[in-house]
Amino acid sequence: MLNRQSLIALGVALLLGLVAVFFANSYLNTKQADAFAGGTTKVAVASVPLAYGVDITPEKIRFVEYPNTSIPPGAFTSAAMLLPAGKKRIALLPIAINEPILASKVTGEGQGASIAALLPAGMRAASVRINDVSGVAGFVQPNDSVDVLITRSLPNGGQATQVTDVLLQNVRVIAIDQNSKNSDGTPAVARTATLEVNPIDAQKLALAQDIGSLSLVLRKPGEENNPVVETVSMNDLRYNMYGGARYPAPAVVGNFGSAIGSSMNASAARIASARPVRRVTSSAKPKAPPPPVDRNIEVYRGTKSDQVKVGENGR
Repeated sequence: MLNRQSLIALGVALLLGLVAVFFANSYLNTKQADAFAGGTTKVAVASVPLAYGVDITPEKIRFVEYPNTSIPPGAFTSAAMLLPAGKKRIALLPIAINEPILASKVTGEGQGASIAALLPAGMRAASVRINDVSGVAGFVQPNDSVDVLITRSLPNGGQATQVTDVLLQNVRVIAIDQNSKNSDGTPAVARTATLEVNPIDAQKLALAQDIGSLSLVLRKPGEENNPVVETVSMNDLRYNMYGGARYPAPAVVGNFGSAIGSSMNASAARIASARPVRRVTSSAKPKAPPPPVDRNIEVYRGTKSDQVKVGENGR
């Protein structure tokens, strides 16, 4: 039977052994992590441009070495992961050459392309009727930002008057007709546009199509919404020094209010400075009164005539 000293020695030996194992494992894990971080992994990228709805096939992809610390989330590191046997994937977003193919940009295994897969959480896809004029002559393309205008008739003293309002601002276009993009990239006249809107705006679009006609206005991406909008009627179809908009002078809303006020003040100053000013100078000498004119009349008495002077200046 072991004595007390032997038990103490055995316990110390076991403790030192456990500490040694812990440090050895930490060292090996660190070396393994460093080796992984310094290494590379093959990642699937597009070998040709991939548009929305294009099938992803083996000849359209290739594998490129990526640093292990820079692999994008959702990347595919093998052909079996990207293209399982007997199943296909379809591009949901445009993918450029040499761009990594990510799970968020393609469909699931064996699934077809769907607009629903492009919608963010809480958003809806709503289609509206357009023509060559209301659709900006075909230049509105998927992923463009547009404003939606509504033109309708309102009663005005027993007669209907046409007015146009801004219904929605900064709306993303998901698709034109049934295509997310024209095959040759050229403008095409469309009959419908599918817009990404929230549920309330989807209800507005449905109601607006029944009571009036809608038009799309192409806008610059990333531009802020204008908080000051006006209803335009028949009375506004005239030239205006402020570009036709009747902004209320006292309203100051964000940067737009100050910009509008500054523009109106600057315009008023330019108009005032452009008005001709008549100046009356006193250097001219006053004109002298005209000399008196004596007038004579001829008076006949029988066969005799006499000249008679009539006052000064005709008096």
